[in-house]
Amino acid sequence: MSSTYSQYYDVIKKVSSLAGQWPYQTPRTRLFCVSLITLNTLSVIVLQMVNFVKCDGNLHCIFETMTSYTLTFVTLVKLFTCYFNRCKIKALIDHFFNDWDKLETPEEYEIMETYAKNGRRYSMGYSLYCFACLALFMCASLIPQLLNVVLPLNESRPVLPPYPGHYFVDEEEYFLHIFCHSIVAWEIAMTGIVAHDCMFLSCVEHGCSIFAVAGFRFERLIYEDTPMKVLRTHWSDSYCKRIVFSVHTHQEAVKFAQFLEDIFSLSLAIQVGLNTVVISITLLQITHQNSDTLESSRYIVYIAGQLIHLFYLSFEGQKLIDHSLQMCNKIYNGSWYELPIKSQKLMLLVMMKSFRPCCVSAGKIYIFSLQGFCTIVQASVSYFTMLASFQ
Repeated sequence: MSSTYSQYYDVIKKVSSLAGQWPYQTPRTRLFCVSLITLNTLSVIVLQMVNFVKCDGNLHCIFETMTSYTLTFVTLVKLFTCYFNRCKIKALIDHFFNDWDKLETPEEYEIMETYAKNGRRYSMGYSLYCFACLALFMCASLIPQLLNVVLPLNESRPVLPPYPGHYFVDEEEYFLHIFCHSIVAWEIAMTGIVAHDCMFLSCVEHGCSIFAVAGFRFERLIYEDTPMKVLRTHWSDSYCKRIVFSVHTHQEAVKFAQFLEDIFSLSLAIQVGLNTVVISITLLQITHQNSDTLESSRYIVYIAGQLIHLFYLSFEGQKLIDHSLQMCNKIYNGSWYELPIKSQKLMLLVMMKSFRPCCVSAGKIYIFSLQGFCTIVQASVSYFTMLASFQ
């Protein structure tokens, strides 16, 4: 890897290395990190399953447990999606650095740099938000304990567990031990989620940068200061090569988008289904917390996290769609009318290809876009209304 370009991918490298997803790690290190997160997540799942059994048919308790149980399941899905596709992930990362070496002009470097910086910025912001949001959700359970010290009552306030799980001990007596285990375990589990999503965000941004570079090359097929006489004289040598090179760049962008779809499609399908269910159940939990403001606030934070997660994925999917569709406008804005008829026909084929947008889907069913984001939110609210009618 070139150190010149690796600075733009330092966030994804650090997060992925912690989760054992960075393709350039040694197999032993990668296996150790993945095993650590897996065992940590399984320790939480066991406690959730015990709590699920202890619900004994209580729907309120079952729904409360499901909100956190689905998150641990998503952690494993994301973790093993990247782990079992590590060879494909390595091919994507190699693609990053190979594309930098194929750039020709300072303008192309500037385009690629802009998208790389965006990917780094989005990854950093998303990572900080996820870890901070989880810490805020967990630390809310400390508030009743602090109030018992600052504003004591005749009796202790009820213990608010960090998450729905049964630890086989008295929760009030061993609250500090439970809290320490909870926040450490969940922050480790969150590493697997963040590593997957940051990898996805960075890959989509890079795919958009390839489309942007291809569009720039189509717009600049003919230099503005090139006389028509020179153009006709030397056409077969330089400009024909430029067309071939531009078409090849567009093909590389399309292949990259298809490769990205092949890696993440299945895991994203599972995530979309679980997101819809979790948002519906969490809304139902909020309506049940009539007098518990603290508990309602925690669920609001949880819903905000789910919506931000879904919005990030949908926003990146929309960008990929827009960049693939803009190729037609890029070609039209160029000097295509000065090209020979055969080359104009070639441009026409590329424009026809761009009419079919490249996208990232969830199991070939749901297309990640802003319109799809609104559809998922509407579906979640509809399911919430249906569940609330059964109460």
